[in-house]
Amino acid sequence: MSIGRKRVLVRFRWRRLIQLFLQGLVVLAPIGITIFAVVWLFNAVDNILPNIIHGLFPRWIEQNAAGELERTPGLGFVVVIAIVLLVGWISSSFVVTRLVHVLDKVLEKTPGVRFIYTSVKDFMEAFAGNKKKFDQPVLVNVDGDDVWRVGFVTGENADRFDLEDHVVVYVPHSYAISGITYIVPKHKVRPIRNTSASDAMKFVVSGGVTHVD
Repeated sequence: MSIGRKRVLVRFRWRRLIQLFLQGLVVLAPIGITIFAVVWLFNAVDNILPNIIHGLFPRWIEQNAAGELERTPGLGFVVVIAIVLLVGWISSSFVVTRLVHVLDKVLEKTPGVRFIYTSVKDFMEAFAGNKKKFDQPVLVNVDGDDVWRVGFVTGENADRFDLEDHVVVYVPHSYAISGITYIVPKHKVRPIRNTSASDAMKFVVSGGVTHVD
């Protein structure tokens, strides 16, 4: 075998190895990152919650010979989920709803706290509350005539800004949790009718690589 042919075979093998490595990385990276995130959240809750419970109810969690709190793997995570479900169930009753409403008004009028509380509240309700905002995917033209961005209508009008026949559109950034809010004329917005809001969001966040039916 000639030296030139050997070099070609070596290069081919290296390219094949690199290709296989990248292909394996594409398969394993999403799985690995997802597992890492779940395990990290799992451990974080398990590490924090026992300290809180011990501070409130010292007799519930004992300390071992080394002075460390005894931990049951997974207990903290289960307790947090149970608490969230319990609060959700209790908050559906009329009396608790009224109390939450009163507390809501107090926090909204408290200087300093108001900004943090209303921002977090509006953000959470935009995704999961009764005032969902990211449920109307659209194409919005804010650049060139034939350039469109995928966004979500968060305001049916912009009258408060003295802009009639305009809508408020939020455009998320790819691979980030940030975005830009645009106020554009209605004729520059096209509804996306055949794609769900969740698929549209995944499409934008993934930089357009996620498959959309």
